[in-house]
Amino acid sequence: MTTTCKSAPVLKERGQREVFCGLTGIIWLHRKMQDAFFLVVGSRTCAHLLQSAAGVMIFAEPRFGTAILEEKDLAGMADANEELDREVARLLARRPDIRQLFLVGSCPSEVIKLDLTRAAERLSAEHGPAVRVLNFSGSGIETTFTQGEDACLASMVPALPQTEAADLLLVGALPDVVEDQALSLLAQIGLKGVRCLPGKRAELDPAVGPNTRFALTQPFLGDTHAALVRRGAQHIAAPFPFGAEGTTLWLKAVAAAFGIAPEVVDQVTAAPRARAEKAIAAAATTLRGKSIFFLPDSQLEIPLARFLVRECGMTAIEIGTPYLHSDLHNPDLDLIPAGPTISEGQDVDLQLDRVRAARPDLTVCGLGLANPLEAEGLSTKWAIELVFTPVHFYEQAGDLAALFARPLRRRATLRGQHPNMMEAAE
Repeated sequence: MTTTCKSAPVLKERGQREVFCGLTGIIWLHRKMQDAFFLVVGSRTCAHLLQSAAGVMIFAEPRFGTAILEEKDLAGMADANEELDREVARLLARRPDIRQLFLVGSCPSEVIKLDLTRAAERLSAEHGPAVRVLNFSGSGIETTFTQGEDACLASMVPALPQTEAADLLLVGALPDVVEDQALSLLAQIGLKGVRCLPGKRAELDPAVGPNTRFALTQPFLGDTHAALVRRGAQHIAAPFPFGAEGTTLWLKAVAAAFGIAPEVVDQVTAAPRARAEKAIAAAATTLRGKSIFFLPDSQLEIPLARFLVRECGMTAIEIGTPYLHSDLHNPDLDLIPAGPTISEGQDVDLQLDRVRAARPDLTVCGLGLANPLEAEGLSTKWAIELVFTPVHFYEQAGDLAALFARPLRRRATLRGQHPNMMEAAE
């Protein structure tokens, strides 16, 4: 019997980390939730991060902003709650389209002292029912960058209405085109009226109850998973829908939860799966036989490693993840053959030592580590690009493989070599 990474020992590290803060999640959430507004309570640094990361021009009207703590706030000369109430009132008067307002905590000490949960309750009572005010933390002290979405969705779950219906709930913010593809596939295999969290508008937010079954589309939603389970919803455990195999297994798990035979899924997905496998094969000519090292960053590492090992022929040396959630990650770990080190958490100096010793063909890491590693002659892939690029389900499978093939092809081009000659040259 072949052993897998599910039973492998986990190397747990606690030390210095290299991550973005959870505020980064606002950049994709504000595009997804069309009548929501994300008000960050923070410093000018928070405002600069969001403006530069989102690429929003100064005359645009985005669905996020920063309530900046001024010197008098920091000196305790003003009542921060009164200031916050006044800013929220001004915002809602100017933007009557807002139906959900999220107060997002950040890491300055004066923000940490504020009770934003109580502030959200107070403001929701004042401005409701037209506007629902919720809060979550995007502080870099508490979160990595994908946990901002997790904290946001988890904050929504207690306020969702109750239902006894046996519905399917898709959980995780996907680009609209990808979400539409998922809903189309589910409809074709016989599932109708599927709901999504988050909804595009507040009125589309789903109801939840003991007969609700939910499938995660993102592997970093541990708190949201726990919140839904507390509401009585039932999790459908499955590999995440990256690549042809992952998408098929995800769909079959969802279908099985509703009594639909796997043969139905095979029949419905035959054509898109064939397209995905063909597209993956084109990129796999560059990836096959190459080694990869995942530094912990986005929590996408485990399902992406499964995709690259099983569908693209790569060899994983180490698969690092900020947090390993067995309920979410075990289905993917159970498909990865034993061999790579599975690490949880980060001690960046120790992990960089292992990268330098292994000299992998490709290292997946955060922006702060990519350039130094490139300067040492190692090819890298930015982990953040994998979050901002549509990569789920069949139609994006070839694009996902190409994201990993591109840096290897670039390196080969710079050396004037064919990608498959690189190993021999080294």
